[in-house]
Amino acid sequence: MTSHSSKPSEHLNIVIVGHVDHGKSTLLGRLYADTGSLPDGKLEKVQAICRQQGKEFEYAFLFDAFLEEQEQGITIDTARTFFIWQGRQYIIIDAPGHKEFLKNMISGAARAEAALLLIDALEGVKEQSKKHGYLLSLLGVRQFAVVVNKMDLVGYRQDVFDGIEKEYREFLSQFGAVPERVIPVSAKMGDNIAKRGSVMAWYDGPTVLDALHLFKKETARSEQPLRFPIQDVYKFDARRIITGRIAAGRLKVGDHLVFSPSNKRANIRSVEAFNIEPPPTGAEAGQSVGITLDEQIFIERGEIATHQSQLPLVSTAFRANLFWLGRRPLEKGRKYLLRVATNEVDCEIAVIHKIIDTMDLAQQQGSTSVARNQVAELTVRTKAPVAFDLSSSFEATGRFVLVDEYDIAGGGIVTEVIHDDQEFLREEARRRDFAWVKGEVGIEERAQQYGHRAAIVLVTGGRHTGKSFLAKKLEARLVADGRHAYLLDGENLRRGLDADLSEHERGQTAEMGRRYGEVARLLVDTGLIVVSTTNPFGMGYAEAAQAIRTLVHPAPVIAVHMSKLPEEAPAGTDLIFTGPADFDAATRRIIEELKRRGVLAHAIGAKPTFQYSI
Repeated sequence: MTSHSSKPSEHLNIVIVGHVDHGKSTLLGRLYADTGSLPDGKLEKVQAICRQQGKEFEYAFLFDAFLEEQEQGITIDTARTFFIWQGRQYIIIDAPGHKEFLKNMISGAARAEAALLLIDALEGVKEQSKKHGYLLSLLGVRQFAVVVNKMDLVGYRQDVFDGIEKEYREFLSQFGAVPERVIPVSAKMGDNIAKRGSVMAWYDGPTVLDALHLFKKETARSEQPLRFPIQDVYKFDARRIITGRIAAGRLKVGDHLVFSPSNKRANIRSVEAFNIEPPPTGAEAGQSVGITLDEQIFIERGEIATHQSQLPLVSTAFRANLFWLGRRPLEKGRKYLLRVATNEVDCEIAVIHKIIDTMDLAQQQGSTSVARNQVAELTVRTKAPVAFDLSSSFEATGRFVLVDEYDIAGGGIVTEVIHDDQEFLREEARRRDFAWVKGEVGIEERAQQYGHRAAIVLVTGGRHTGKSFLAKKLEARLVADGRHAYLLDGENLRRGLDADLSEHERGQTAEMGRRYGEVARLLVDTGLIVVSTTNPFGMGYAEAAQAIRTLVHPAPVIAVHMSKLPEEAPAGTDLIFTGPADFDAATRRIIEELKRRGVLAHAIGAKPTFQYSI
């Protein structure tokens, strides 16, 4: 056996789940005793107390609250305990009850890499066993072994064990969970815990400790692909320092980084660290660092820096498992704030696929709300594209919280990306941006020269609403104010750039939309404020605005909608004007919105220090 004083070469977080009566405490006590991990004299002290009280010694007494209640002080806090076996330290994550366990696990307070799932051989597969198996699957714990305990109470019969194994494997297979092995044991007698006994000669598989040893350690975070969520951007004189904490992987001077979801790219010029001389040339997971880039690109909080070969997922929708803690129920269609890593974006619950009551595992389908302490499988839809990963791949970028009225009201893990209707356009923009040939003049220099940043003002509305008149008036006002603005009218594209398209191809709006996006992207890259009345996609106003945002991201798109009669503004609209419009007042409001969004400096001639407000 390995002494508890030996220094382990690696650590593994495990959770042991099972009904309170199925022998979890006995199994834990036996594991600690048989690996020599108890403090000196602890075992003898517990045995002496049992003799004083006239009780038969049980390994469970090392953990039971009964002795603590008797003020004997002989308990071990399973939330912070560990034992060492064959050079590996096993850290036990406490699972006091499925509700608390689920809350801790899904919020990231605890991270189990593997699990032992305990079943009582005498009782067989009960609802509690099914509940624990399902919850482990829900949390994405893929490495687990089933331990069938108390085999001594069924005479060590193989047929009893085989029946339990068959029934439980069939249950687990319903949601794709496959135990690595099923082990018959008697924790009380020590059979198949640290060593095998002769009473179950029919079993030739590993012991519990062998099974733990066979669990694979997750790849060290520093060895995983780079995930560097941006926390802040600080400007010192001419230097812009991008800061954050590296969630996974490594970075070094000279690395080529891609920032998602904006697709901005640059090389690392320097790695910055406080009061360290000489400055470091690299950093790895767990370190908080700053970096400077070899060109002044506009990066904002919430983006995730990665290497180009291993990009995160980007979408406006994903499927997730969520544990709800809010004072009021989570409601389908209601607006919440989503936090993934350092990013914050408005979102809503698009679909509640099913709700699982953690008390009895009853499933509700077709519901429109989720009550406190319930688990839901749902689809989240965000207002803007978000970079994230599946929780099975990356912990930090695969977990999220929902904020309801300034309170964190729910925590969840991303289980599946949903390919939204913008995916084609997003991939088009990504391919184009990765291959973009840059000149010597960047967007920062253009902004300093022009006194404003690039943007698109998209004016939508039905016929005879005055949208074209407003667009022309806005362009004229911007130019009169010394801004660089241009009116992009779709009719000019149709008669020129799109003249080669057949009538059938014009009916297939994807190509016309792609061409419009490329023209808009070129104009934005020149630093212009583009005013457009075009809907090149043959789709609704909201969908068109989102498509244009995707193609020109991260330049802001201000969506202005005009209507003859009062109506609900299309989703994603920034300003709406109704009825006979006061075009002068409408123009002033749009210009104020451009200032609020950081596109315009508040005074011509002022040295602009812009920050986009997305």
